[in-house]
Amino acid sequence: MSEYIIETQNLNFSYSKSNRDIEELNLQVPKGSIYGFLGPNGSGKSTSIRLLLGLLKKESGTITLFGNTFENNRIETLSKIGALIENPSLYGHLNAIDNLRIAANYKSIDKSRIDEVLEIVKLTYAKNKKVAKYSLGMKQRLGIATALLSNPEILILDEPTNGLDPKGIIEMRALIKTLNENYGTTIFISSHLLSEIEKTCSHVGIIRNGKMLFQNTVKALKKSQSDTVAIDIETSDSRRLKSVIAPLCIDTETIDMSLTSIILNSKDEISALIDEIRKEGIDIYQITIKNNLEDLFLTLTEK
Repeated sequence: MSEYIIETQNLNFSYSKSNRDIEELNLQVPKGSIYGFLGPNGSGKSTSIRLLLGLLKKESGTITLFGNTFENNRIETLSKIGALIENPSLYGHLNAIDNLRIAANYKSIDKSRIDEVLEIVKLTYAKNKKVAKYSLGMKQRLGIATALLSNPEILILDEPTNGLDPKGIIEMRALIKTLNENYGTTIFISSHLLSEIEKTCSHVGIIRNGKMLFQNTVKALKKSQSDTVAIDIETSDSRRLKSVIAPLCIDTETIDMSLTSIILNSKDEISALIDEIRKEGIDIYQITIKNNLEDLFLTLTEK
């Protein structure tokens, strides 16, 4: 069995008496993993994080971090955790170094790590620049640098790519992988974006209305899909295409004169399908394999 750096058992919490916001939540985050906590907005992700950090008081159940509960050693436990919840609190009129010095002071951390964490998040070039002039992505990375000052064993990030442009998202994704692969940091990311979890994480937990719906590796999530594969194919003649490929497909749908949606038994059949189309002299312009994982996510979370 994997060593869990975070584990909850039958965790319950409510903001009001009329509604259970977190219900019997069993969360298991393996040490050394990049764990994606996935769910639609309002599903309980941020509430769960606040419970893990002791910012909210649980009603019942247990929360175990590094093999210990908060009741046993709260201060030591929190010293091993770095967290970025929502937008980082930064002083815009100060530069990155001064912001990190202030953070080190109130955390009672040695300031010698400032240059190191700036290098990790790739902000050394902008360390003397006022934070007010930073892009949102740079501010997010500086927030992570602040969380890394204590050299935590686990980093908890709540929607770290929210509001970022494509460049910022790519930089954040690269930083998360670097922290995990090069420094051995366990990463716990909450997100409502399946595409980011799929590209970044090794493990995933899917939550809806405070309940865990699925928890395993991302590889296991993909395997839980049907073996069938859906593709969109753009050709020179959709009408003729349909009659040619009918014996090979489970189902087809003509979208317009050039685009056809097709369901096959497996990816292995795509090559044979292309061969048959070419034999009939039909030109193929484009083939797109649909993301069935998104369909699975929607099926789980939109009931």
